[in-house]
Amino acid sequence: MTSPPGGGENGSAGEPRRFVCARCGTSVDVPAEGPPLTWTYSVESGIRQYYCESCSRENLRSIEGRLDSDWW
Repeated sequence: MTSPPGGGENGSAGEPRRFVCARCGTSVDVPAEGPPLTWTYSVESGIRQYYCESCSRENLRSIEGRLDSDWW
């Protein structure tokens, strides 16, 4: 699926987008497309959930444990 330039899920180009950690509530405004490089995300019940660097590191084993063996 593609989005037109400057539109789509991340809003218009150059506009900061706020990401909020689904676990601890930490938020960050990012001027680039997508979440910060150190954040992770998962799709749960069809909804994309973002997790900050701290929560991702603290729960890495649980995150990896949910992946199909094809991913590792």
